[in-house]
Amino acid sequence: MSFLRISSSRLLVIWVGTLVAATAAIAGDDGLSGTRTLRSQVGFDALVARVEAAVGKQNMGLVAQASASRGAAARGVKIPGNAVLMVFRNDYAVRMLQASVPAGIEAPLRLYVTENADGTASLSYRTPSAVFTPYKNASLDEMARELDPVFERIARDATAN
Repeated sequence: MSFLRISSSRLLVIWVGTLVAATAAIAGDDGLSGTRTLRSQVGFDALVARVEAAVGKQNMGLVAQASASRGAAARGVKIPGNAVLMVFRNDYAVRMLQASVPAGIEAPLRLYVTENADGTASLSYRTPSAVFTPYKNASLDEMARELDPVFERIARDATAN
């Protein structure tokens, strides 16, 4: 039986590459245009609660929430906190579908809360303009321009110190 041998210099290259990829992912540099990531000074659960409050403050609806870390915890497995909060409002849904039924797959729009290694949490999202741009539809573009500042305010309010 033979084992794969990796030199210490090659291992260092692999480790640095992994670190760079992980740092890019945390920073929101995932190649998707319109991705925004804001770091907070609060922990995961506190940031989720702040996002929920900020969504309500902007008169948007929290349609659903999913969390792999909470599901894993229910099975006795510990992973860093993460939650996807799905946000939209019915009047926007109607406008979106009147403009483009295929665009309906994009709703609700998502906010992603992740736990950082230092115990703080970050909030990531794609701007509505970036989400709806591929549909090349003037009505969707107009709606997205209205939603961009709403999501910016949600993110800013939730992550403010």
